Amino acid sequence: MAEAILFAAAEPLTEKALAARLPAGTDVRAVLAALAAHYDARGVHLVRRGATWAFRTAPDLAEILTTEAIEPKKLSRAAVETLAIVAYHQPVTRAEIEEIRGVAVSKGTLDVLLEAGWIRPRGRRQTPGRPLTWGTADAFLDHFGLESLKDLPGIEEMRAAGLLDARPAIAAYGARARDDAPLPDTDADADGEGAVPEPLDPDDGA
Repeated sequence: MAEAILFAAAEPLTEKALAARLPAGTDVRAVLAALAAHYDARGVHLVRRGATWAFRTAPDLAEILTTEAIEPKKLSRAAVETLAIVAYHQPVTRAEIEEIRGVAVSKGTLDVLLEAGWIRPRGRRQTPGRPLTWGTADAFLDHFGLESLKDLPGIEEMRAAGLLDARPAIAAYGARARDDAPLPDTDADADGEGAVPEPLDPDDGA
């Protein structure tokens, strides 16, 4: 009876809770000790955890029952916009990304894309300050099923698929930057608002 109760329990049970379900006068501790000895060499063990008892996988078998799962995480709006700009404008510097988006790019946004393996450093621009440039990595092509960057969809293809606003968002962002509009301190507000910037066609000479 004690064995069945412990197996069916949704959580570890105290000796008092177990005794309430067993015949009156049952020596609960003796029953638990006998069960623990019986399961000592089996795939599951009866173990005591503080004031409670429960069946648990034998420690030497825990490894074969361990499963690994990849938990997909949705990119923020800022990361999606940044990735699109890098894909269509590479090699591109952080300052250039900010000019196109019209908002400051947080270090965390680039870190997320770098950790995912979708972007990589492409060397330094031979200009004052020698800023680091960014481009896409092979993992980016693999994830999106592209053989090369030439397979990136153009503006008209994306607009036809309903992936872009009719309003040329990148042009609006660029105009705002050229008018010396102040950049926000962070792109965190871009995660929930604003249209996704419209990627430029790599064949349009921009």
